[in-house]
Amino acid sequence: MNSTVRLTLITLALGLSACTVHQPAQREPLPPLETTPTPQGPVVKPLPSNKPSTPAAIPKPMPRTSASFAPPPGGASHWDPKLGVYVLEKQPNTFYRQRTYYRWNSGWSWSLSPNGPWQDTDSSGVPGGLGRAFAQ
Repeated sequence: MNSTVRLTLITLALGLSACTVHQPAQREPLPPLETTPTPQGPVVKPLPSNKPSTPAAIPKPMPRTSASFAPPPGGASHWDPKLGVYVLEKQPNTFYRQRTYYRWNSGWSWSLSPNGPWQDTDSSGVPGGLGRAFAQ
């Protein structure tokens, strides 16, 4: 047992002594940073050009889908962010969100299928954007 402890201590002492004897490598000094001279004299501004200015940014097209809601299955539609619903393209005033279809026909109705059967409701039974857009 004593020989194991003695061997461990000698190994540790030799290992640690290598850290104190090792000299760090000499670094070469870095070259000085180049600086640009400050301009002398008056600052001259360019004259305005007669070229027409570039038009304002082209508005982004309306997104086809929502980041939060899945589109209706099997139907052509597009996402309307103001209304907060998908607008079905082949059925007028018919909308979709979260597995429910909404239809405006002089009043609101809803269905689980785009073909009905339709259940009458009031504006509190439709998404907020639809209720505001078709408010009476």
